[in-house]
Amino acid sequence: MTATMDTPATRTPWHLWLVGLVGLLWNGFAAFDYLSTNIQGEAYMRQMGMTDAQISHFNAMPSWMMAVWAIGVWGGVLGAILLLLRRKWALHVFVASLAAFLVSLVYTYVLTDGVQIMGQTVMIMNGVILVGCLFFAWYAWTMTKRGVLR
Repeated sequence: MTATMDTPATRTPWHLWLVGLVGLLWNGFAAFDYLSTNIQGEAYMRQMGMTDAQISHFNAMPSWMMAVWAIGVWGGVLGAILLLLRRKWALHVFVASLAAFLVSLVYTYVLTDGVQIMGQTVMIMNGVILVGCLFFAWYAWTMTKRGVLR
C-alpha cells in the first residue's frame, strides 16, 4: 500500500487581489473608451481633446484595426477577470491583448503617418499602455509559474 501526500494548496498572495483589481480598473477604462468612441463617435473624441487631424486619422482606420483594438481592450478586461479567478488562461489572454496592442503600434507608427498626427502626448500614453500590458502579462506568467493560477 502506498501513501499519498497531498500538497497544500498554493495560497493566494495578497498582491494578486491588488494587481487584479488595478488590472480590472485599468482595462475597464480602456473598455469605457472603446465603447464611448464607438457609440458617441466624434463628440467623445473631441471631448477627449483630439484634433481634427487625429479624428480623421482614427476614422480612416481599417476594419481589421478595429478588430485588433477590440481584442486588445476586451482581452485586457477578460485577463483581469481570469486573474482574479486564479485561472492560468489569464496569461494567454493578457499575451493576446499585448500582441494586439503591438499590432496597433505598428499600424500607427509604421504603416501610417500616425507619428506626426498623434503627437508626443499620445506617444507617451502609448508607452504607458505598453508598460501596463507588459506588466500584466509578466505578472500572470509569474503567478502561473508559482502555481497560483490553475
